[in-house]
Amino acid sequence: MIKVVFLGTNGWFDTETGNTVSILISTDKFYIILDAGNGIHKLSRYTTESKPTYLFLSHFHLDHVVGLHTLLLNKFPKGLYIIIHESYTKILNSIVDFPFTMPLDKLPFDTRVIQVPKDIPKLPFQAQFLDMTHSSLTLGIRLYLDGKIISYCPDTGYCQNAVTLAKNTDLLITECALKPGEENPKWPHLNPEYAARIALESGAKKLVLTHFDAKNYPDLKSRVDAEVVAKKIFQNTIASMDCLEVEV
Repeated sequence: MIKVVFLGTNGWFDTETGNTVSILISTDKFYIILDAGNGIHKLSRYTTESKPTYLFLSHFHLDHVVGLHTLLLNKFPKGLYIIIHESYTKILNSIVDFPFTMPLDKLPFDTRVIQVPKDIPKLPFQAQFLDMTHSSLTLGIRLYLDGKIISYCPDTGYCQNAVTLAKNTDLLITECALKPGEENPKWPHLNPEYAARIALESGAKKLVLTHFDAKNYPDLKSRVDAEVVAKKIFQNTIASMDCLEVEV
């Protein structure tokens, strides 16, 4: 059984509805973390076993990396492996460094960087990465884990790459920054209708919406309203909230 915990579900900034985006996937052999918004500070509550930990950073907008300074709350006895696009290596080394926080090479646990695409063969699980449609280079990921498929489409407009990553997936996790009916071609993101359309067209089994823009979704009721809208297109949709647990 795979357990997915939504540590942070906000986009842009923290509010009383939750922390910025971070998702934990727990398998028999690994912990895999999707993005490092402020929600990642809750990680140690759920990582009680000694397993290698892989942290995937989709891109470097602050709401996806602002929690990196809390890595010191964890021990990572089997090592921490940070997965990024190779073009972001210098940015990672600048953010996780003085004067902002402890540098990667000074952390009290083994930390290594896996650069996509060249280091993909080093991963101990199968993964596919595709570019999303966003204002800066953003990767989506498709994971093959314990006989299941989990797909994560972070900040993106509707695009064929998202449908490809989501094809026949057991769990599709997409962002949902825009309000129902809202479109913004200058700042590509998904509304609940487009997220549900990706799930429907791809043949996904379950859709979880996350990364709710904190301004567009000021309370949890607005998330429930987005879920209702999405369900009209794709019935098996859940609007995430911080600390939601989903089994796959």
